Amino acid sequence: MKREIPLLITLVAGLVMILQFYATPLAWLGDLFNDFYNIILTFAYVLGAASLLVVNGHKIQRQAPGWGFNLVLLVSLVTTLVLGLFLRPAGHLPIDEGTAFDWLFNHVFTPLSAATYSLLAFFIASASFRAFKARSIESTLLLGTAFLVMLFRVPLGEALWNQLPFLGRFEIGVIVEDWIMGGFNAAGQRAIMLGASVGLISVSLKILLGIERSYLGGSE
Repeated sequence: MKREIPLLITLVAGLVMILQFYATPLAWLGDLFNDFYNIILTFAYVLGAASLLVVNGHKIQRQAPGWGFNLVLLVSLVTTLVLGLFLRPAGHLPIDEGTAFDWLFNHVFTPLSAATYSLLAFFIASASFRAFKARSIESTLLLGTAFLVMLFRVPLGEALWNQLPFLGRFEIGVIVEDWIMGGFNAAGQRAIMLGASVGLISVSLKILLGIERSYLGGSE
């Protein structure tokens, strides 16, 4: 019964959330299930925070390699919780302008996020350098397409194309870029999305029918 009951709950919940889009009388039941989902999600956040404290606390206690990063993580977590839950004016939300939580978000979290994303640009450039090597016809096409798109999207490329009398007059760079991004790129993205959608549908059906049981802690 420890496996049959969760499988039955999953089947009923999944069918209700699907049928509510096609049967109007079941809309209220879908809203009720969404409320249950939000409640369970709240408890999951609490369990996640507790697990984070326990796991990182053990690493700090043992002074495992890199334990300083775990300490920074826990200090940041506790500071954010204290500022958001307790150290704020009465009647104000943590995200309201002028609160300590808002200051921490705008002056600490936002700059750190910007620095992280800026560092990703160097990793992308190094990965592109390794990938864009003309070793085959496919890689050569990828290299040429990437070069054209990057050239048309920087001010230097626009200035070079505009200096040419014929190409600059008809904005060939913009036309080629739109043709690549709106044609080949859009077609590839749609193919990927269709494939991902089919995969998601198949996995969802396996979960509803009880074939996929890994979320129960095992594959049986």
